[in-house]
Amino acid sequence: MKIVIAPQSFKGALTGKMAAKAIEQGVWSVYPKATTLLMPIADGGDGTLDVLHDNEIIDLFSATVTGPMNQTTTAKWGVLSDRSTAVIELAQASGLTLVPHQKRNPRTATSKGTGELFRTALDKGYRKVIVFLGGSATNDAGAGLLHALGVRLLDKNGQDLSSGGMHLIKLETIDVTRLDPRLKETDIVVATDVSNPLLGPNGATAIYGPQKGASPSVVKELEAALTHFSKIVRRDLGRDIAEYPGAGAAGGVGGALLAFTNSRIQSGIDLICDTLHVDEHFRNTNLVITGEGRIDQSTIFNKAPVGIARRAKTFGIPVIALAGSLGSGYRDVYSHGIDAVCCILDRPLSFRESVDQTYELLSAATERALRLFKTSATS
Repeated sequence: MKIVIAPQSFKGALTGKMAAKAIEQGVWSVYPKATTLLMPIADGGDGTLDVLHDNEIIDLFSATVTGPMNQTTTAKWGVLSDRSTAVIELAQASGLTLVPHQKRNPRTATSKGTGELFRTALDKGYRKVIVFLGGSATNDAGAGLLHALGVRLLDKNGQDLSSGGMHLIKLETIDVTRLDPRLKETDIVVATDVSNPLLGPNGATAIYGPQKGASPSVVKELEAALTHFSKIVRRDLGRDIAEYPGAGAAGGVGGALLAFTNSRIQSGIDLICDTLHVDEHFRNTNLVITGEGRIDQSTIFNKAPVGIARRAKTFGIPVIALAGSLGSGYRDVYSHGIDAVCCILDRPLSFRESVDQTYELLSAATERALRLFKTSATS
């Protein structure tokens, strides 16, 4: 039996590589003679640079940037083996894992650090840039990133808006006279971890705001702010980003890059899968096991487990997904190529305990899932 193990990182607990090893341990408890292929995956969110680096596709560098809560942080960025393409992972500079759970605040979180990484790449002479969007702490429609690249978002008094999505409701005019001119000659691929639009019931705020700490009232406030932002963008730039697929990635950073740069959106999971030649590894495979920290309604918007499952289904391979937790709408993944979902928790645990024990929980959950799989296969 050949089993492909293709999880992404379990945010804040395990890297993709560690998660794959934990799953493999559980596989061998049930199928000790199985051939396993460990293939950690990413969709543009946390761990994307690590996956590319582990496969010797990029070299890594670091820069000091502004974190999502305006703190100083060190972020990694990369350069492809072609030596001409810079690779930026938003989660490194503006990611949710950079903010303690109790301090998450999408009203004020900023994407400025991602813009600073972008500027670093430009300063180093790179004119081809891949920006992976995912795992963000922000819901500012890319306002912080735009500020770092020279765009001025002004209120009615001609003053720059404060950082954070909540202030976009005060936007009166957009000044692009100081936008970094090097962007005009830069080929930009926006690799998104989701396909959501900027606005609406499936938009950035409604779907992902609660994960970032937004209460129902804050979701309503931020939706209004991003709606106003999109109207001013359409008026001043002639770009309509409200419903564009992928514009809602990373709290609207996808929409900002589409509106202010010569960029194009591509699925992050598909870009990673093509780069890693995933389809070739699925040949003669009996089972695929994937997983991530949380599976819920947002997973169906082309996140890693669904992206992997979609490709596995072209080969007729069953897919099991393991999750640190399950949220509302997780059953929707059953209509997107995933055959079974298993939560790794087997007893009541605090958040801290579950994070500390993720490796053991993941291995044990794999064993439970495969014992059921083995029973069904022999019945």
